[in-house]
Amino acid sequence: MRETAKTAAFVGIALLLAVLAGITQPERATPRIFSDQGQLFYPNFRDPQAARVIEVVDYDEATATARPLKIELRRGRWVVASHHNYPVELGDRLVRTAAALVDLRKDMVRSDSPEDHAQLGVIDPLDQKVGTLAGRGKRITLRDARGDVLAEFIFGKPVEGKPGYRYVRVPGQKRTYIVRTEADPSARFADWVEADVLRIAAESIRRIVLQNYSIDETLGRILSSETLILVRQPGGWSGGGGERLNLKAVNTLVNTLDTLRIVDVRPKPPSLAADLRQGQLRLSLESALSLRQYGFFLTPQGRLLAKEGEMTVETADGLAYVLRFGEVAASGGEIKSPGGHGENRYLFVTVGYDQERAAKYGGDGATGERRARQLSERFADWYYIISGPDFQNLRLRRKEALAGASAPASENQPQP
Repeated sequence: MRETAKTAAFVGIALLLAVLAGITQPERATPRIFSDQGQLFYPNFRDPQAARVIEVVDYDEATATARPLKIELRRGRWVVASHHNYPVELGDRLVRTAAALVDLRKDMVRSDSPEDHAQLGVIDPLDQKVGTLAGRGKRITLRDARGDVLAEFIFGKPVEGKPGYRYVRVPGQKRTYIVRTEADPSARFADWVEADVLRIAAESIRRIVLQNYSIDETLGRILSSETLILVRQPGGWSGGGGERLNLKAVNTLVNTLDTLRIVDVRPKPPSLAADLRQGQLRLSLESALSLRQYGFFLTPQGRLLAKEGEMTVETADGLAYVLRFGEVAASGGEIKSPGGHGENRYLFVTVGYDQERAAKYGGDGATGERRARQLSERFADWYYIISGPDFQNLRLRRKEALAGASAPASENQPQP
């Protein structure tokens, strides 16, 4: 009996110890590397409309330079602060961009090692301590009206085999995540400004005069010139003397005018901009130096010449645009256009209105006069930079315009 009691006591003690061990044993810890998996990157950032600044920094491996773009709301209007405060019409674009970033989650931890940053493409493009040029990502920052950071990411390479996912890292942190996102804000100026800088509709163009000339930059005079006149007739385009044209080349020119994009800008001196708003050009030292820097020359007689010639475009509402083409333009450290198709160029634009011209073309004179004032205000402040391909499309020469001109004009109308 005593042995039975002892055995029962030992069993009871063993059971008690087992229970106590189960109670006091620590819970199995989640591996530290997965501790934040599935969480929001910025849980306190919930209102996309709080974003008042976006900064996007890309990296150009070919030139080993970071390309920053910054857009912010200043005094009630959006400006590209990184590009001389050029004004832009964003609408709700920044809100939509912020909304695409506000719910980003750390879907999966990919690596905790800085040694993997280059392979995953998440090296900070602003990090000057890292020697490698390859493997740098795109840094995206959203700020509120006070300049405080709402969200900040480094977007890396897309994840192979997982469409819609990319590698993402928070600046200053080692950990890299796999994140599901379609957001990809651009650092290119051209992607944020409106596509149609001239605001010309192809179907409104009635006459184009192209003047290709070379100039003596020292004396400010034309040495040799060639003029090509294009006129829109009821049956289509023809030369000013009735010549039949290479309509493919003409249509390309007209459509380029309709959709002309700018890739960068430079500000004009305030005195020059003020003169242009008043429809005049005075030969001041400041204006002359600025014009010459970008490939434009003001003669003693007050005529403005351009290194690469000029063109006049007349529209149905009585407007006459004058486009002057200047020097090769360096934009973001590059003078070559994407794809290597020629060099970017400076463009100087003016516009005027003539009532007789509007009556001749049967356009709305009141609308034309109002548009001329608005456009003059718009063009006065800026030297524009256009891409090499667009420059080549606009510089149509006589031999190109007449080459292969065999089809009737009515068979090939320019498409708006």
